Amino acid sequence: MEETSARRLLEFIVLLSCSGNSVLPVRLTVSPSRSQFFEYESVTLICEDENSSDGWTVRRNTTRGTRKRCGDGWGKSAGSTCNMPYILPLDSGLYWCESMSGSSSSSSSSIQLSVSGGSVILQSPVLPVMEGDDVTLSCRAKSPAHNLPAAFYKDGSFIGDGPSGHMTLLHVSSSDEGLYKCSISGQGESPSSRISVEGRITSTPSPSSICPTSTQSPPIMLLFLSSSAAVVFLHLLVLLDLDLTRSSLDPAEEPLHVSSTQR
Repeated sequence: MEETSARRLLEFIVLLSCSGNSVLPVRLTVSPSRSQFFEYESVTLICEDENSSDGWTVRRNTTRGTRKRCGDGWGKSAGSTCNMPYILPLDSGLYWCESMSGSSSSSSSSIQLSVSGGSVILQSPVLPVMEGDDVTLSCRAKSPAHNLPAAFYKDGSFIGDGPSGHMTLLHVSSSDEGLYKCSISGQGESPSSRISVEGRITSTPSPSSICPTSTQSPPIMLLFLSSSAAVVFLHLLVLLDLDLTRSSLDPAEEPLHVSSTQR
């Protein structure tokens, strides 16, 4: 009985933790998957969640305006997809997904897109990379015949040549985070793009990972739910303690065996 009560208590606590989550996670993906583009290239931005891609829109901050929604003077909106048939340097900026309701608490992480009017771009991951992974950087010229060789830089310092136009960072860690760019002799230099590294999760999963289809609710609601959960949790602990105490005070009686002897 004690194991059943403890198990039910744990299930109830997990359920309370899940109830504090109400917003589906969303992420912004870019096609082609890179952070730098030549002007006049086409780009597609897609808001994706774990169930569907409905109910989201792409917004951006650029020199043309802040929090501008796709279709509002830029891009062509098709549900939660934003198509940019051609892009210009003025389209450089921060992009993210946001719920149709405009709630800032229901949004994705932002990504930086750079549009170059020059002759060289750096092809690097647009999203954070996982610690321990290998990351390949590619230096690309507008004219494919002039892609080689390339020089690569991190935070303004030279880190090596790429005879084939590529450089691979092996087993990246937090020390590899920074601003990267490249140059091709006779062609020019690319804009800088940031590479971010995320650590691998090795600890025991939290309740939020048990409920993978949701993200944390706003702080005020989360505080309310946490307080309510704490009160219920303490109440259940008292009941469980009383139950265990009662069980210890009333041990099961042993069968009475009577032996008789004839005199």
